[in-house]
Amino acid sequence: MTPEQIKHAVEALIGADKVRLDDEALDIYGRDWTKIHTPRPRAIAFPRSTEEVQQIVRFAREHKIALVPSGGRTGLSAGAVAANDELVLVMDYMNKVVDFNPVDRSVTVQAGMITEQLQHFAEQQGLYYPVDFASAGSSQIGGNIATNAGGIKVIKYGMTRDWVLGLKVVTGTGEILDLNRGLIKNNTGYDLRHLFIGAEGTLGIITEATLRLTRPPQNLTVMVLGAPSMPDVMQVLQAFQKRLDLTAFEFFSDNALAKVTQHHQLQRPFETATPYYALVEFEAMTEEIMEIAMEVFESCMEAGWVEDGVISQSETQAQTLWNLREFISETISHHTPYKNDLSVVVSKVPEFLAQVDGFVAEHYPGFEVVWFGHIGDGNLHLNILKPDNLSKEAFFEKCHHVSDKVFQITQDFGGSVSAEHGVGLIKKDFLHFTRSQVEIEMMKGIKKTFDPDQIMNPGKMLDL
Repeated sequence: MTPEQIKHAVEALIGADKVRLDDEALDIYGRDWTKIHTPRPRAIAFPRSTEEVQQIVRFAREHKIALVPSGGRTGLSAGAVAANDELVLVMDYMNKVVDFNPVDRSVTVQAGMITEQLQHFAEQQGLYYPVDFASAGSSQIGGNIATNAGGIKVIKYGMTRDWVLGLKVVTGTGEILDLNRGLIKNNTGYDLRHLFIGAEGTLGIITEATLRLTRPPQNLTVMVLGAPSMPDVMQVLQAFQKRLDLTAFEFFSDNALAKVTQHHQLQRPFETATPYYALVEFEAMTEEIMEIAMEVFESCMEAGWVEDGVISQSETQAQTLWNLREFISETISHHTPYKNDLSVVVSKVPEFLAQVDGFVAEHYPGFEVVWFGHIGDGNLHLNILKPDNLSKEAFFEKCHHVSDKVFQITQDFGGSVSAEHGVGLIKKDFLHFTRSQVEIEMMKGIKKTFDPDQIMNPGKMLDL
C-alpha cells in the first residue's frame, strides 16, 4: 500500500488527522537517539487508546505492514528506528493516569506517559516511583518497560521489571491481553507479563501499565569521592555497603568529569584530580547515619582508597554533585560517541574494565575512551569518541570491529552485551555473546507465537 492509502485506511479506523506523512514527522518519529541508521518510515500514526492500537495492528496484519512502536525515542540501540517503510505508532497522546489506588500503592497509566510526569504524580500522592535516569524528562513508561530500563537507583530499587504489577498489551495477532491485573501474588502458571518487559515491542505493543509505588526517600545525601584506581573504587563500595543502605553508587572517569565541567561551566567537586570518581548516595535520616558515613569516608582515606571527597550540605548541592554524573551523556553526544552498555557481576568490574581499556588503547590508540556507569550493579558505559580526522562512517565501521572484541571479553567474563539499553538493531548481531543458541531459538519460538506474521518491530533483537 502507498503511504496515502495507509493514511486513509488508518484514519478510517481511528479518526481524521491522526496520521502524518510529512517529511518532518517521518524524520522525528522514525528515529531514536542513535545516529547510525537513517529513518525511512512509510507513515506515522497517533493512536489515543488501546482499542485504536488494536485496530491498527489488525489492519497491519491483514495487509502485511510492519509496525514500529515509538515512545520517547531516547533509546540507544536503534530499537525504535523505522528504516524499512514501517508504519510507526507514536504513543505521545496515550499519556493519562487511568487509575490510582493509595491502599495498593499502585498507579495505572497509559504507555505514553513521560517518566518524569509519573514521578511528579507519585510525589503529589506522597509516594515515589524510583526508576530514574538522565532521560526521565522525555522517556515514556511504555518504552521503559519495553527495554526494562534501569538507571541510577538500581542498587536499591532494581530495574523497571521490579515495579510492574500489570500490563495491557496488543499482540501481533491483534489480541488484547490484560496481564496480572495489579496482583502481588498470582501463581497461576506462566507470567506472560514478564515476556513483554524487555521485549522491545517485538511481541506486541504495551498500551497500559500498572506500577508499584513506594515511600519517598528521606534527606538524600550525596558524596563524590576521588579514587586512584578502579580496585580502590570497589573497596569504597564494599566499605559503604557494609555500614549503610545505599540508594546509588555511580562512577565516572576524570576525562568524563573534565568534559562535563568545561561544557556546562561547572566547578570540579574538589581540587584533587584522580583517575576515577565515585558518587555515593544514601538516606541520612538521623545524625547517627551521617556519623557512620563520615567514619567510612575517613577509613577509606586512611586506607588510600580515596584521595579527596566532598559531601552535600543541601538538596541543591546534592543535585549539583549529581549533575557531574548525569550530564555526561549529553556532553559527550557533541563528540559523536560510539556507546556500549555492558555489565558483569560487580566483583569482576575492575578486571573487566582493565581488559577492555587495554584492548582499545593497544589497537585503537587514536580513540578517546570515556567511562561512566552504575558500578553498584555492575553496569559500565563504554563511550568511544570520534577523532576529528575520521568521517562518521569510517569511525562507526572501526567501532564495529572494536565491539566484536569487547563483546568477546564480555562473554569471557560471563557478562551482558546490553545491560539496560536493549538489543534493537545495534546489538542484534552480537546477541550470541550473551545468549546461548538454545536460548535464541526459544526466543524465536516465543516471537512466532505472539507475532506469527512478523509485523511487530521486525528486524529488532532477532532475525527469523
